[in-house]
Amino acid sequence: MATTLFHLAFPVSDLAEAKAYYADGLGCEIGRENASSVIMNLYGHQIVAHLAHEPLMPQRGVYPRHFGVIFIDEADWEALLERSQRLGLRFYQPPKERFVGTPLEHRTFFLEDPFYNLMEFKFYRHASAIFGQAAFAQIGDTAG
Repeated sequence: MATTLFHLAFPVSDLAEAKAYYADGLGCEIGRENASSVIMNLYGHQIVAHLAHEPLMPQRGVYPRHFGVIFIDEADWEALLERSQRLGLRFYQPPKERFVGTPLEHRTFFLEDPFYNLMEFKFYRHASAIFGQAAFAQIGDTAG
């Protein structure tokens, strides 16, 4: 196990629907739960769906808020892409390649859960781009 894990909490309006989406759709393992929250394992990281008491609204683009996973193995990225397509999960942005031919080159797609949370799943051609390549200023797309 890694020495540190990432934790993210996010709002949902229906815990049963959240569990179905994240477990059946994305393959998360369900952990502890109660009447207002459920803990899940998203590729070794803890995500927690918390029941929101205010209406949830769609975002107006992927910026500034989304979360996701960076795959180290391209086959894992492709497996999640295929699973998402097969299960009819809602794509907010279809699969595409960014910054082709540069050290920042990566494959990406965005999903939107039933509660308007946006998730990005990436695979970088060069692992150095995950945290490095500071000489480059490109981050994301120019328009959200």
